[in-house]
Amino acid sequence: MNHYLVLVYGICFSLIGGAAFAMMWANINSLDIKPRSKKRKHPEAPEPGEEVMYVDVSGMNSEQFNNQKQKLENLFNNEN
Repeated sequence: MNHYLVLVYGICFSLIGGAAFAMMWANINSLDIKPRSKKRKHPEAPEPGEEVMYVDVSGMNSEQFNNQKQKLENLFNNEN
């Protein structure tokens, strides 16, 4: 019975050792592979160097905010 136990132990040890080696080999080989795809850019995102309109409303009260909002809506409607 002891010989069979040694045989089973040897087989299990070989399987675990082989799996560990295969995993290390795959990880080392994956370092040379370039990433597959690039993140897609949002369609409305500005191009590099393009100017964007920015309005800081953090320091405005509600009346100032409504005035600024109305100015921006008028500006948008006049361009169309």
